[in-house]
Parts: sequence; structure tokens; C-alpha cells
Amino acid sequence: MRYLVVGLGNPGVRYENTRHNIGFWVVDELARRWNASNFKTERKALVADATIKDKRVMLVKPQTYMNLSGEAVRGLMDFYKLDVENLIVAHDDLDVDFGVLRIRKGGSAGGQNGVKNIIQHLHTQDFKRIRCGIGRPPGRMNPADFVLEPFKGDQEITARILVDRAADSVETWLTEGIDLAMNRYNGAVEKENP
Repeated sequence: MRYLVVGLGNPGVRYENTRHNIGFWVVDELARRWNASNFKTERKALVADATIKDKRVMLVKPQTYMNLSGEAVRGLMDFYKLDVENLIVAHDDLDVDFGVLRIRKGGSAGGQNGVKNIIQHLHTQDFKRIRCGIGRPPGRMNPADFVLEPFKGDQEITARILVDRAADSVETWLTEGIDLAMNRYNGAVEKENP
């Protein structure tokens, strides 16, 4: 049985350090922890195989650009005959305060177009999410511009801590279940849970 851990983002150096790519950062952190640097192109995504506590995991970074993320996810789910129960998606979220992690078992996409596209392709919203809060843009700044900006200064430090916690939550989900991951990691990163 395989598990699919999908991080959402946009491909290319131009987008690497932007808020919109925090999902990619989570997958990269897991790849680092699990020595899974063997990413290969498959079904419109970069995919690396890993094993954690005897669980086979595919780490996935869709290469379709954010708004078409569902194409890669659906392609992999169909090809490997994976159950939606074994899918978790990490992504940035404007509707969650900056520095806050929200792990959910499902629900609507909110304004997150990558998640919206996955819902359209899978015909269900019942898949697990790790919502990495990036907060709302300041003043009247266009949200589309905001998500494509890099984190700066202290925000980058907080974002890295958020990514670490998101990666921790994936490991907990795989080994101890989603409920424990939610109880342990939901909340602001400044408030370290025991």
C-alpha cells in the first residue's frame, strides 16, 4: 500500500522561494529527512519514493503550475490505484493566519486554486490537507501578487519553522494517524506543543 504526500507550488527557479511554494518546501524537507533525493518526472509531477516506518510513500511536486495540480494528482492516483484515504496535500493558505498550521480531514478549497483543481479531478473533497498559513496581503495588495512574493526577514524564519512542523505532522499521520497529527500540530508555530 502506497501513500501520496503532495506539496503544491509552481515549478521553476522564479517561484522557488515564494509563499505559494510552501507546499513544495514541505515535500523537500521530507525528502531531506528520508534521504529521498531521487526525484523523477512522472505523470506531470516530480516524484520521489521513500519509506517511513515500513510505509511506502511517494513524495510529489506537481509540475503543472498551481491551478492545474489536480492533473498530476489524478494521474498518479489512477496509475497506482491509490485510495483517497492515503492522500495528504500540503499547501499555502491565505485564509489561515501567518505561522499557523491547520490540518484537516477534508472540506472545501476555500480560495486555494490548486486544492480546487484537485477536488475537481478527484470528484471528492474528502482528502487530508496541511494548510500552511501565509495570512492575507497587506493593505490593498492583490492576493495573486502577494502569494508570488518571497518571505522576508523574520517571516522566512517563521516559514521554515512552519515547514518543519508540517513535515512532523506528515510523519505523525503516517505512523500514528491523522487525529493525533491534528491534536499535536494544529495551531501557531510560536506555541510549541509538547
